[in-house]
Amino acid sequence: MARLVAGETETRAQFESVPTAYRWIFWREGEDSWLRVLELRDRRDHDNRGTEIWSSQIGIDRLARAAIRCFDEVAQTYGESGCRGRWGEHCPRTELEALRRLYRTRLS
Repeated sequence: MARLVAGETETRAQFESVPTAYRWIFWREGEDSWLRVLELRDRRDHDNRGTEIWSSQIGIDRLARAAIRCFDEVAQTYGESGCRGRWGEHCPRTELEALRRLYRTRLS
């Protein structure tokens, strides 16, 4: 998300739920962004093998605010040890703070 706010035109994230994977593909053009979520049988599958389960167009600022709110809620609900225990990963605090800084810079 921070990459998109910083001006990149495409970025991706993938969430894995064995054996299925959910690939989130983000595009940006100017102040607009598009999100497409694909469900894939195998995490290594090409995009065209996935089933689109959701897509939407949203303004980049609105997308950034939503991501910040969601990450804040996850961090508050689970804490660092809860994130690691639930997902095997740290809470993305560094990434969240980078997104916050970029978003504030955009508003200045």
